[in-house]
Amino acid sequence: MARFLLIRHAAVELAANIIGGRSPGVHLSTCGHEQARRLTITLRSETIGSIYASPRERARETAQWIAEERRMPVEIAPELDEIDYGDWTGLSMEQLSARPHWQAFNSIRSCTRIPGGELISEVQARVAALIERLHAQHGAGSVLLISHCDVIRAALAYYLSFPLDLMLRLEIDPASVSIVKLTAAGPSIECVNYTENLPSDT
Repeated sequence: MARFLLIRHAAVELAANIIGGRSPGVHLSTCGHEQARRLTITLRSETIGSIYASPRERARETAQWIAEERRMPVEIAPELDEIDYGDWTGLSMEQLSARPHWQAFNSIRSCTRIPGGELISEVQARVAALIERLHAQHGAGSVLLISHCDVIRAALAYYLSFPLDLMLRLEIDPASVSIVKLTAAGPSIECVNYTENLPSDT
């Protein structure tokens, strides 16, 4: 049995209505650092074999809180990177709300490519391929994967056989934990969006 703990990075220094995407320099906020500290405490009972993080600063900073306490390295996995938001990177929801392509992305996401960016099915393929590779590589045990909201949604949708067009129904909060368990009998989901009352950014 292998367990994959899918962790969304903690809260960031960025307005909630701005698409940060893969923009450099998006760091954890003061609240985000507190969330990451609390997350480290929440995970103390877990036996963790490896820690992998998205290349984005906010994911690496979240991972570092956990890794430093455990004296473990953080391995960077490009498969955990944020969706490539292409031409939408840095835009606000207000700027996007009237655009038909944005509306299509939020209603038929499975077949709507972001201009200059990714399809969500491509995101799902890369994160699922990473989990399957790590399952074969690590075997039994628990692995931490620190990533981003929609990347985690896509992974959960894959293992739930859940339509990508409905993935927005899955709430994935900052510093939350969702757990995918892989066994010989198939996958199962132990929890989704567990936060144990971590501090809110609001």
